[in-house]
Amino acid sequence: MTTDTTSPRRGRPGYDRAEVLRAAVAQFNAQGYEATSVSELTSSLGLTKSALYHHFRSKEEILEVALETALSGLEGVLSDAEEAGGTASDRLTAVILGAVEVLVAELPSVTLLLRLRGNSQVELAALERRRSFDHRVTALVRAAQEDGALRDDVDAAVATRLIFGMINSLTEWYRPEGRVDAGLVAQDVLMVALEGLRRR
Repeated sequence: MTTDTTSPRRGRPGYDRAEVLRAAVAQFNAQGYEATSVSELTSSLGLTKSALYHHFRSKEEILEVALETALSGLEGVLSDAEEAGGTASDRLTAVILGAVEVLVAELPSVTLLLRLRGNSQVELAALERRRSFDHRVTALVRAAQEDGALRDDVDAAVATRLIFGMINSLTEWYRPEGRVDAGLVAQDVLMVALEGLRRR
């Protein structure tokens, strides 16, 4: 996947690559990727098609870059937790906190990821990476259960879906400009997500 989201190249009439990406992802989220045409993108940005293509080869490349931002952030959280070591419960805590941080920092891109339907090779590849992430987290939940840190009468895969169902729901109501502090949100999610799973 293409990973360059910070290229300083500037095109006509002055949008840089990151600004074009941000505006395009907002449009995709507002009316759906499939329903958004290149003409609508250029019209909303006030760009010509040639100016848009100065930054991205196609609409699909914009999608690819946005999805890479979301996926690499989530995968990085998991890799960092695994490298840090500690107990399975410690690593799961780090993953939950980190996933919330990624969602808050990359809210539009994560929202786009969560709305994928698998209608193209780019989308299918992204969905496969998301499934792989879920499986790795499930293994972490299972390890915490085996360590005795979490109750084992809840299936690990179900617990993972419930945890990330709550995290992913932030895309529906959390707004960075709102009154809710991002750091507090992460702590609240952690408390609610794990309190019912902790062995008593």
